[in-house]
Amino acid sequence: MASLRNTLIASGTRRVPGLRRLPVLKLLALAEIALLARDHLSRLESADRRRLFDLVRLGGRTRTLSSSDREELIRILAKTDPRRFAGLAADRLSPVPLPRRVVYGPRRSRRS
Repeated sequence: MASLRNTLIASGTRRVPGLRRLPVLKLLALAEIALLARDHLSRLESADRRRLFDLVRLGGRTRTLSSSDREELIRILAKTDPRRFAGLAADRLSPVPLPRRVVYGPRRSRRS
C-alpha cells in the first residue's frame, strides 16, 4: 500500500513543475486550504457555483465586470462565509491554536 502511494506521489510530482521543490509540510497546508475551499464552495447551489465561475472568468484580472455583475459576485461570495474561511485557513496554517474570536469573528457576529 505504501509503495503504491509513493509511486502515485512521485508520478504526480513529475507532472507539476516545481512541485518536487516544495517541502511536504507546505504541500499538506496547500491541500488543507484546498479542502476548506471545497467545503465553502459546496455551500453554494449548483447554479450559483456555475455563475460564480462564469463571473470570475469574465472579470479575470482586467476588472471588467459591470456594476450589476460585481454586486452579483459579492452576493454569491457572501454565501460562502469568507470570514470563516479566512479564519479557518489561518488556524490551519498557524503553529498554535488561534482563539475562537480570531477564527470565527466576534461573538455578536457569529452565526450558527
